[in-house]
Amino acid sequence: MDFKANKNKKLNLIFCGTPDFCLPTLDLLINHPNIFLSHIITPTSKPVGRGHKIAPPPVAQFALDNNISLFQTENINKEIEFLNQFQLPDGKNQPDIILVLAFCQFLAKKILDLPAIGCFNIHASILPKLRGAAPIQHAILQGEKSTGITIQKMVKKMDAGDVVQKDIISISEKETGGQLFTRLKFLAALSTNSFIENVLNSSSNSSLNYEKQDEANVTYAPCLQREDGHINFAKDDYITIDRKVRALDPWPGTYCFLNNKRLKIFEVTPITMNINIKAGEVKRDMGGLIVGINPGTPGIKVLRLSRVQLEGKKCCSDVELLNGLREDIILS
Repeated sequence: MDFKANKNKKLNLIFCGTPDFCLPTLDLLINHPNIFLSHIITPTSKPVGRGHKIAPPPVAQFALDNNISLFQTENINKEIEFLNQFQLPDGKNQPDIILVLAFCQFLAKKILDLPAIGCFNIHASILPKLRGAAPIQHAILQGEKSTGITIQKMVKKMDAGDVVQKDIISISEKETGGQLFTRLKFLAALSTNSFIENVLNSSSNSSLNYEKQDEANVTYAPCLQREDGHINFAKDDYITIDRKVRALDPWPGTYCFLNNKRLKIFEVTPITMNINIKAGEVKRDMGGLIVGINPGTPGIKVLRLSRVQLEGKKCCSDVELLNGLREDIILS
């Protein structure tokens, strides 16, 4: 079915997503004069926090707060009864667009073919770079100077569809994953608004501007685990450590083990002075917590762990930490 733009008609849109990264985009959609957000689809509610209390995903809570039809599932492709209401031939409930953002479920072909215009994914990188689940952190880990939001028409291959919207921002030198996350979630809403305007101003879905991705330039951003935050000072150089500390803040965070206790690391400072310390060793020096590292970054063989949190204690400066430690210190 070919869609013909009509500014007097609201676009019937279904949204699929999970985390709070989606909320600015959802705010845009429910307030857009040309959008009817008919359904929100999100995973089922799960135990969260230390009390393991069942809580809905942020997207589900948004639907409940705004009286939008909510459907929760661990696999939308298996929900035949739910999906049948949108099927042709009458097309009464057929969506114009299915919009996907941080949904963590692949859509089968039967869903990709369901809407009149198509299924579109909002991705937090400049595709074809950083396809996958963790593009924000990997942009910093891989030393990218810029990133952004790409909206692409979904195909069966992950993040490989033709691009219809692209907005680029620079990554600042000391930016953390959390800071970049915040900027990109608002950029996602702005990009979505531009995409909707392009749809409304197009004579048909075939007249949208589609740009194929260059497969020769594909890179990936796989899902991160807590263990990815472990820092091996004997192996990692300054550039690697600095990127990791920034990229994985606030999650999963970076850490090492000091006196057999987990030491979370929030900030490191390079030391250019010549200090007698081997890579992987730790000592009290210059009034702080000094660690020898792999000398792979020219001119930097030593780091100061400026802001840390020892297991069972509060986040503090290295000076405050050392004031509370009377025993010898070792990296374990």
